[in-house]
Amino acid sequence: MQKVQLWTKNFIALTATNGLLFASFHFLLPTLPMYAASLGATGTEIGFISGVFGFSAIFIRLFTDTGVRAVGKKKCLYAGLILSILATLSYFVFDSIHELMIARVIHGLGFGLSTTFTAAIAADIIPAARRGEGVGYLGLGSTVAMAIAPAVGIFLLVSFGTQALFPLSALMSFLAIFTAMVCTTKPIEAELPAPAIHSSIRNRIFEAGTGIPALLTICFGAAYGTVNTFIAMMAQQAGIDHSGWFFILGTLFIFISRPFGGRLLDLKGPFAVVLPGGILFMLSLCLIVVAKSLPVLLLASLFYGLGGGLLLPALMTWMLNVVRADRRSAASATFYNMLDIGTSSGLLIFGSLAGTIGYIAMYKYVIAIMVCFIIGCLLQHFVRPKQTLNEAEDE
Repeated sequence: MQKVQLWTKNFIALTATNGLLFASFHFLLPTLPMYAASLGATGTEIGFISGVFGFSAIFIRLFTDTGVRAVGKKKCLYAGLILSILATLSYFVFDSIHELMIARVIHGLGFGLSTTFTAAIAADIIPAARRGEGVGYLGLGSTVAMAIAPAVGIFLLVSFGTQALFPLSALMSFLAIFTAMVCTTKPIEAELPAPAIHSSIRNRIFEAGTGIPALLTICFGAAYGTVNTFIAMMAQQAGIDHSGWFFILGTLFIFISRPFGGRLLDLKGPFAVVLPGGILFMLSLCLIVVAKSLPVLLLASLFYGLGGGLLLPALMTWMLNVVRADRRSAASATFYNMLDIGTSSGLLIFGSLAGTIGYIAMYKYVIAIMVCFIIGCLLQHFVRPKQTLNEAEDE
């Protein structure tokens, strides 16, 4: 039987769009707090500027269903990219904390739309038999951005100032519009009967039928966000220099694990990927807790990359596979909502905890979150009825 083609013109264009979108985002992730501090922002204000981005992204995803029915996925994606461009350019001209917060809200709205509909369109164009593999490859663009863009952003801000940083970030989103135009898709949502749309906030945040993977995504988001945010502070507390290598090596192993994990999910189902990914990520946390030297921290980054590289695309694919084709936009929004809820809650809870007991001890509690993740995965597989994937309706 001939293997269905994955690397089509549409898929390559959408992968480029995703990479450019996340490059624009990661240019600003470490630099916007620095810029806010230069404007005189307090620690609390900087925290609010960072947090309001995620909450506005969650808010706009409440209306993704309405957007799809009104104008379609592609136009919603364009709207998100245009909002991102406008917000990024506004950082350049705004010179007060309150104006910066307004711009951050607008940017969160744009990012929430862009990420949701990039993933939803990907689910439509990737062959069902290779969806896990395709989602894994799609995320490599964001992985490259995560590894390179923060360092480039800091270099631009320190060396050339905001005059170079913000326009370049906006340029990435602008180029993403053109690569998205290359991707042509059929309006799958119009081919199926429109389901009854529930108006409750719960149903807008959380797509019915995605329960277990959604809960697991919250747990993983809390652990993943805590590592990404606090690993440098933990290394400083442990007396470990050059902790930036943690992300460089971790990114390398994300590259290794993503394509392999996607193919395994397509062949064996989500349990075969999510459980090993959870165990690998928990091993990373255990090594972080005991790390006293850079080699041990780098060993932790190896498991961080392998575990994170398996889990992020697997959890998204799991959600996309357990809903009807016309509900993939809602499932994609659910994935990002759960990830943002887990990340934001984890940073708030564990950040406060670290202020009391220190960053090293804090990670012991993060390990407990991943223990719950693994238990939930086991219960889903051995206790609950197995969910049926929806490949058949795509063929």
